[in-house]
Amino acid sequence: MFKKILIANRGEIACRVAATARRLGVRTVAVYSEADADAKHVAFCDEAVAIGQAAPKDSYLRWERILQAARDTGAEAVHPGYGFLSENEAFAQACADAGIVFIGPRPDSIQAMGLKAESKRLMESAGVPLVPGYHGADQDPALLRREADRIGYPVLIKASAGGGGKGMRVVEAGADFEAALASCQREARNSFGDDAVLIEKYVQRPRHIEIQVFGDTHGEVVHLFERDCSVQRRHQKVLEESPAPGLTEALRQRMGAAAVAAAKAVNYVGAGTVEFIVEQVAYDQPEAMNFYFMEMNTRLQVEHPVTEAVTGLDLVEWQLRVASGEPLPLRQDQIQRRGHAIEARICAENPDNQFLPSTGTLRVYRKPQAAAFQVAEVRFDDGVREGDEISPYYDSMIAKLIVRGDDRQQALARLDAALAQTRIVGLATNVQFLRKVLSTDSFAGARLDTALITREQAVLFADSWVTLERALAAAVAQAYLADVETTAQQGWVDPFARVDGFQPFGPNQRRWLWRAGENTVVTTLTTGTHAMLAVGDRPAQAWSATRSGDDLDIVWGTQRFKAQVHVWGEQAHVFLPEGARVVERVDELAHAGDSGEAAGQLTAPMPGKVLSFAVKVGDDVKAGQAVAVMEAMKMEHTLHAPADGVVAELLYAPGDQVTEGAELLRLDR
Repeated sequence: MFKKILIANRGEIACRVAATARRLGVRTVAVYSEADADAKHVAFCDEAVAIGQAAPKDSYLRWERILQAARDTGAEAVHPGYGFLSENEAFAQACADAGIVFIGPRPDSIQAMGLKAESKRLMESAGVPLVPGYHGADQDPALLRREADRIGYPVLIKASAGGGGKGMRVVEAGADFEAALASCQREARNSFGDDAVLIEKYVQRPRHIEIQVFGDTHGEVVHLFERDCSVQRRHQKVLEESPAPGLTEALRQRMGAAAVAAAKAVNYVGAGTVEFIVEQVAYDQPEAMNFYFMEMNTRLQVEHPVTEAVTGLDLVEWQLRVASGEPLPLRQDQIQRRGHAIEARICAENPDNQFLPSTGTLRVYRKPQAAAFQVAEVRFDDGVREGDEISPYYDSMIAKLIVRGDDRQQALARLDAALAQTRIVGLATNVQFLRKVLSTDSFAGARLDTALITREQAVLFADSWVTLERALAAAVAQAYLADVETTAQQGWVDPFARVDGFQPFGPNQRRWLWRAGENTVVTTLTTGTHAMLAVGDRPAQAWSATRSGDDLDIVWGTQRFKAQVHVWGEQAHVFLPEGARVVERVDELAHAGDSGEAAGQLTAPMPGKVLSFAVKVGDDVKAGQAVAVMEAMKMEHTLHAPADGVVAELLYAPGDQVTEGAELLRLDR
């Protein structure tokens, strides 16, 4: 076993690898960019080395600096984590040339599987089933269009060198092909330095199922069962689970055998994942499913804890043992699976605004505690702490929440309960969206495919007036009790100097105006012998509130419920058992004179880089027309005109970095 390793990554995966290394008595070296100087993974490791500026191309992708850090600190091996350099065969070869062990597959295996087109040809020769498509080297746009027409729409354009949903577009009709191809190539070039693409038939009702494989230096390869990763947005995974619901045992065995054959075809060493697309004739006909090879990820996957939860194994430990020359710890017949596990990716993004990434400070960051469930089956993997900044430079994932149950139903219940205990304030996240996904008929009933979010969007993006009313009742409780506590701390206050609705005779009445999304709601609290609360058009009902620590106990009419409220500026972040809402306190005088946002402005919805404009000064545009493309958190985002008009001015140039809310162009109407 190694004595010291360098972890060539950041955030959650760096902390994850360091945790296993510490348990095994292996010392760790972190690397960090300027933006990560105070990051959790830097403090978590035994040593740390600065490697450059914030942008990945100036730090985490500079492998010569990483290798120098390994030499300077005496690290015997480098663990690349996932992303960044984890699937870069040049880096793996450079490690070997420097006499440093790369904790991953051999460079030739990475190269063989790194290019999707080449890997498809390899798999075809190994007898692994493939989706009909074009995987050729000729990248002439006219040829690619002809191939797409031949395959038949819808087709999927995919970056040959990439992964993680980057450089991927579904094209429904031939008329849309050229624009989609250009966007894919641009995103692939920016993310992977290679704009080659492949084209495949877009499988209807597809499921995304992957097999975890492991090989050693002695020629042995095993699989550790499957994971279902079908629930996706923007071609990126949202929820992952094992075992995959609804598969026949025969199909599981065939997929496992195909995955092992794929790994053996490239003499695979270490942890890898063979990804398949599974075609369903119908949700209730598992015997009619077909599976096709999609790609092989030559690294540890984000969702590896799902496999760890059901097998009881530490895959990072396996990586370290295999890389140090040991044989696989178990034979295929010794690997057992128990129960059901699910992982939820908690991301800094706004589901209600097309999942655009969000940046900001983790002002409140409360994680579920396994002890609260009286089981050790709740795991929270992260690389951040309360007070840390989520920047636009890196991936939007904040943390991973993994639960295990005796069966799928128990695992679902535990995951929802753990998400309910996850409280993040300071930036938008997908926590409440994840809870909604779990509650949909499709997910609860295991009717899974990659279109689940689109199919269930009426439920997923529906507003709940009941939840809003209760959230407002809790926000009023927070505001009222804060005033009471402040007064108690200050002692006697001149009643005529108060601005809280004090009046010398009769009951006191306080009024607040709140904004919640597109709703503006008035709440009125009358206090006297009995407190009465009215919310919007709902008649006043008896109301009371008490506080114990962070918890509020509220009685309103016939309802009694608990809540937590965290105030940040004018915003009250309300956490209820059934969900969370953000309501913003509004100054009524200011609101009365508010004319709204200036018409004809296009503003940046998040911090990022302007990639291109699709219009020029003087062009006529229609509301909803695509006018610009931005890049943030390694993804492209198309921006649309807010109204009809004529382009009066472009305020930035391609390549410029902009802040959230920056005006990008102005329209004359």
